[in-house]
Amino acid sequence: MVAKKLFGTSGIRGLIGSEVTCELALNVGKSLAYYLGNEGTVVLGYDTRTTNEMLDQAICAGLLESGVDVIKIGMVPTPLVGYATEKLDADAGIMLTASHNPSPYNGIKLWNKNGMAYTSSQEAKIEEIYSNRDYVSVTWDKVGKLHVNEEIKGQYIDDLVDMVEIKEGLKVVIDCASGAGSEISPLVFRKAGCEVTTLNSQPDGFFPGRNPEPNEENLQTLMKTVVAIGADLGIAHDGDADRMITVDEKGNVSPFDSLLALISKEFDGDIVTTVDAGLCMDESVNGKVLRTKVGDVNVAEVIIEENASFGGEPSGTWLHPDFCMCPDGILSGLRMAEIVSRDGKLSDLLAQIPSYPNIREKITCSAEAKIKVMENMEELLTSAFDDVREVNSIDGVRLTFEDDSWVLVRPSGTEDYVRITLESRDAERAESIKETCVKIINDNL
Repeated sequence: MVAKKLFGTSGIRGLIGSEVTCELALNVGKSLAYYLGNEGTVVLGYDTRTTNEMLDQAICAGLLESGVDVIKIGMVPTPLVGYATEKLDADAGIMLTASHNPSPYNGIKLWNKNGMAYTSSQEAKIEEIYSNRDYVSVTWDKVGKLHVNEEIKGQYIDDLVDMVEIKEGLKVVIDCASGAGSEISPLVFRKAGCEVTTLNSQPDGFFPGRNPEPNEENLQTLMKTVVAIGADLGIAHDGDADRMITVDEKGNVSPFDSLLALISKEFDGDIVTTVDAGLCMDESVNGKVLRTKVGDVNVAEVIIEENASFGGEPSGTWLHPDFCMCPDGILSGLRMAEIVSRDGKLSDLLAQIPSYPNIREKITCSAEAKIKVMENMEELLTSAFDDVREVNSIDGVRLTFEDDSWVLVRPSGTEDYVRITLESRDAERAESIKETCVKIINDNL
């Protein structure tokens, strides 16, 4: 089996022209078709990026040439592709998106027939087919058929609304970043009974209103708008709407870990999260907290293996196994709106979640340098601290210390960074851990 070169933490992603091209899309389509036995049906959707229609045509051509039928569902949020793949009994799904990355980026993410993203081992098989050019073209009479399905959007909307009970008139501001949720997300919330104000809800692949990454720096307008109109809740999506971040009624972006802990309390069973999730998870949820590698597919795999009730990453990527195994930022937002309409102000609810000093740092590092930096990271980190209680190397290197502080150093799977995530009950201790880790990384670049 060849080493993975195309796939990162969340599918294939890169700069258009140099890393992601029509030729790549064509051949990924052929590779997926070969993997499926040159038969079956694939659902195909894309976000608002300016390069998506050309990639859509290219990957569709590769599938059709290889004997696979294609159901095009057009510009849709990523969760709708996962939902449609399952509902339409397709053999696979494809979403063309670079999620939170800026406009010059694009990508390809593959979905199983149960709505779950392709696993790392499945991606490795696609990679091997792609690298060896094992794909084949079928004869003229076996070429795949092309279908267009518009009805699935309405089914998705209706099913989402049926998942929640929200008191009529909850005031919500939704910022879609001009991404794939721009048309559907506001409509869903209105159908669920909310009074909706929208920001950046005109589909536009240039993302003119804000960068699609939903962080505090990019959400200043949303934060001000929530306060200005007296809204109960602000909701921000990323470029493909598989993520969701909230802004409380005071205009504050919700702490990622606290928000994940708050939604996790809604479920009675075990909860799956990633190695970068904080202590508040362990201190808040009803069942066990199971930690896995970063990436929604890793969370999904453990949810299925352990029959867990819910799972998510602190980034706002949450999976709802009672609906679909694809991360769904729209359903995540609906469930937060339901909690607020039932239990009161979001700021008060989050204040009840234990919170500790948490630092997230990223250091620019090329793909080649990331490999070098991480080679001896476990040894370097453990030798730099004298109170390490536990070492977890399932994804990067995570150290847990005697005072329950912890730090995770891991290479980004989607961008040119090495990420440092850490938490401590003491702010000075947190800062000291960060400084030590930053120095270790910089000294080894």
